[in-house]
Amino acid sequence: MKQMLQNTFAPKLSLGPLLYYWPREDVFKFYEAIADTAVDIVYLGETVCSKRRLLKPDAWLQLAVMLEDAGKEVVLSTLTLLEANSELSSLRKICDNAQYMVEANDMTAVHLMSGKKPFVTGPAVNIYNSRTLEVLARSGLKRWTLPVELSKDTLTIMHQDKPPGVETEVFVFGRLPLAYSARCFTARSHNLPKDDCQFRCLDDADGLMLRTREDESFLVLNGIQTQSAKTQNLIRDIDDFINLEIDVLRISPQSKNTQQIIEIFDDCLHGRVSSDEAEKSLQPYIMSGECNGYWHGEAGMDSTKMNEEQGYA
Repeated sequence: MKQMLQNTFAPKLSLGPLLYYWPREDVFKFYEAIADTAVDIVYLGETVCSKRRLLKPDAWLQLAVMLEDAGKEVVLSTLTLLEANSELSSLRKICDNAQYMVEANDMTAVHLMSGKKPFVTGPAVNIYNSRTLEVLARSGLKRWTLPVELSKDTLTIMHQDKPPGVETEVFVFGRLPLAYSARCFTARSHNLPKDDCQFRCLDDADGLMLRTREDESFLVLNGIQTQSAKTQNLIRDIDDFINLEIDVLRISPQSKNTQQIIEIFDDCLHGRVSSDEAEKSLQPYIMSGECNGYWHGEAGMDSTKMNEEQGYA
């Protein structure tokens, strides 16, 4: 095999927060395995539903210590949609912690940390232009994550115009978090009220697939969160991230093969395999098809690779 050239610049790899509801033992086993991977940054915490309490705050902190001891940068993630005073109280405790950086997933968290400590913003915070980056940088923004619906062209402008000292992160692999609602779609699909959901999210380790009448995968229901059915995969665009010197690339956890996915991205980033080879290696680990349309300024569920192979590009 032809020897690959070592890249002169390589973004860091991050593992985004766990978006699904897994048994406590499974979560611990998962992160114990992640400690041995090449991922640089790990986001910990519940971002979807405050009723998911199998892991208490002390348990998340226990995982944080374990991962930090393994050399990982740990970031504590906050809820994306707050609906009760109890959730606000929990948010305050996360934001007030003195040990770990916090990922703000809504503007309430940004407000609580503004001017007090550096913070990260997740993809649910609507940062659509450089002016917004400037405002948040004055409040303490250290790193921002590109909203998943924005394109390479938008990122190029915003990354080049970002304030000094602010890092850029891009969601490169995983089912896309598209929307949040006060209603619980998973509970509704089982004819259960949200207040008595019986924690049915535990039944679906990677969310509940929603199909069209033609039996095509369409969306994934994950409690109050709606996700893409297809997996965003930007491995073929890895050279763009290297050339733009994007600071961090985010992989979203899934119930199987997350370690292998991290390894493939790490090999590609450091020039040990080509992006074409990495794409082929990832195929067995992609759930229900892949997409990259948003990144290329197209419909989010599209895949430019698919279009090119079919002669439509």
